[in-house]
Amino acid sequence: MVKIAFFTEMDFYGTVPRTHENMRTEFAWMCALNAHHYNIKKIPVESYDLGIVIIPKKSPEFDIDNLKLSCKKVAVMQEGPNWFWQDYTLDRQVWYFNTLTSADIIFTHNELDRKYYQGLTAHKDVRVMPSLMIEDAIGELKPEDRKDAIIGGNFVSWYGGFDSMIVAKELSSDGNVYAPSMGRKQELEDQLITHLPYMNWRQWIHSLNKFKYGVHLMRTHAAGTFALNCAYLGIPCIGYKGLDTQMICHPDLTVEVGDLDAARKISTKLRNDEEFYLYSSKVCKENYNTYYTENQFLEKFK
Repeated sequence: MVKIAFFTEMDFYGTVPRTHENMRTEFAWMCALNAHHYNIKKIPVESYDLGIVIIPKKSPEFDIDNLKLSCKKVAVMQEGPNWFWQDYTLDRQVWYFNTLTSADIIFTHNELDRKYYQGLTAHKDVRVMPSLMIEDAIGELKPEDRKDAIIGGNFVSWYGGFDSMIVAKELSSDGNVYAPSMGRKQELEDQLITHLPYMNWRQWIHSLNKFKYGVHLMRTHAAGTFALNCAYLGIPCIGYKGLDTQMICHPDLTVEVGDLDAARKISTKLRNDEEFYLYSSKVCKENYNTYYTENQFLEKFK
């Protein structure tokens, strides 16, 4: 069996239990792979076949050569959009590039990201690490009389919340739109939409289960967990091309980046055509089960 360790900015050591209530994507990866977690600045005393590094956005520097002392191979896992690092100072950009080229493997979120990093580094072994849900942590979901639309982020360019709200209003009978509370939440957003309270991942899935539609017109492509969570629950989600979870799980609800006109037309069809809604709900759930279960993830990882 391959021994794997993850290295992130989080300050804990150990494994992630299957019932962890905040089972975000990185925790799901660790859990499925039975991997140990270390803070990125710690040098393990144990030896590992593979060390996977998620480089922190705000304080990225670490010494990859130190990790190679205990890991036979070291992989860098993409954190955020593939362009994020180009907002660093130039010296940090050079450091980041050199770290990528020093890694044995680069893992990415999406096929488009894989092509980007392959072109950037020319010779690297670049692979997609699909987003993942560990379903044990969710527990039993109550059957809900679903209604209303929820958007996937707040009102900043990172999430495109305003764009999502405009489209989501087409789906709500009373024009009310809901959104999660996240770190970039603007102070006056409550005047336009209704926010869910801050919550852990398990609570989020149970809350999302109450909604009939999802809209996430986020140009910042990364792990794509909103589209994936919606697909798991059978909630049709409108979103942009370039995001694997969106394109694979919701193929008929995916539009070109910036094409709000097409997104609004889809929202109108979802609202008015019950057969299309039921078809979209069925397709996304089937595609989740075909491409994004834990077993599928493990097979791909092997």
